[in-house]
Amino acid sequence: MLKKSIAIIILFIMTLMVFSCKDDVVPKPASYLRLDYHEAKYVNFENQCPFAFEMNADAIIKGEKNCGFTILYPKMKATIYLTYKPVNGDINKLLKDAQKLTYEHVIKADDILEQPYLNKDKKLYGMFYQVDGNAATNSQFYITDSIKHFVTGSVYFYAKPNFDSIMPAASYIKNDMQHLMETIKWK
Repeated sequence: MLKKSIAIIILFIMTLMVFSCKDDVVPKPASYLRLDYHEAKYVNFENQCPFAFEMNADAIIKGEKNCGFTILYPKMKATIYLTYKPVNGDINKLLKDAQKLTYEHVIKADDILEQPYLNKDKKLYGMFYQVDGNAATNSQFYITDSIKHFVTGSVYFYAKPNFDSIMPAASYIKNDMQHLMETIKWK
């Protein structure tokens, strides 16, 4: 009887071992949250400053001193900073400062793409910069009429600059910035 009980126990243990063997468990690779944003709707923004533009209707705009603005995207934890400067015969200095601001990010950037913008009818001349990589800003621009007005813009995220994780939001805001830049009207 004892031999029979031991044989049943051994058989039971061997059965468990045979049927419990499965493939090794492999951990899943790290993944990122998929972020999809709805199509942007733009509204005209005007005030006492010498320029007007169209901006995303979902963004929140706050006026700063000297016709500067911050455009907030709370859901994306990002802000576009706009700065206005009158041109007083110092267009070369303003251009050099705008370009210097962009190329300070070259240390962290993988690439900086320059996209010139020219609209003679509206007297808009500028440059849009797309900064790829883990830089503090992913998009910047300047726009001018070369005689009276000069506007710069840059976007900053309130997160560690990890381009892979903020890419959907950065792409969305980049499109908004290009639209803003291309719709500026001088007064």
